[in-house]
Amino acid sequence: MIDLTIPLGAEVLDLRAGDSLTLSGTVYTARDEAHLRMMEEGIPFDPRGAAVYHCGPVIMDDRVIAAGPTTSARMNALSGFLLDAGVRALIGKGGMDAGVREALRGRGVYLAFTGGCAALAAARMQLLGVHYADLGMAEAVWEIELDRLPLIVGIDAHGGDLFERVGREAKLQFERRFNK
Repeated sequence: MIDLTIPLGAEVLDLRAGDSLTLSGTVYTARDEAHLRMMEEGIPFDPRGAAVYHCGPVIMDDRVIAAGPTTSARMNALSGFLLDAGVRALIGKGGMDAGVREALRGRGVYLAFTGGCAALAAARMQLLGVHYADLGMAEAVWEIELDRLPLIVGIDAHGGDLFERVGREAKLQFERRFNK
């Protein structure tokens, strides 16, 4: 198991799609509305080496109660500016498109967390603060300290894409079994 700590540096360039790791340090949640706000007003945190988690957590009494990933593909067209600013990792579920895969090349990774495991994620999180609270709980940018959150490298900095590879292999298996 690989243990990484945010802020991330060149060590992410050694990761390969399919690698298992744990991530510790400060992560920032962001969904659609937060991405649009950051594009308009600027990023409210230092993006250099940062990790952005596609998540709308449930917060109660200054604690993270649930923090499962949202579908990252919704942020395909909204992620380039974060990577250009120095973000090294995007975290979510379901993968991202070829445009993001190319944007990550040589500079960052997409990390996958299993959907449906929101309580597991929250058990490894401590709330630090919030930006854009006016967007509401799900869309605000929450600043959260991670303690060894287990993740899988979905897209690496070399163009390797676990989601694309699994999809291709599944299609081949389907063809072999049902189109004889």
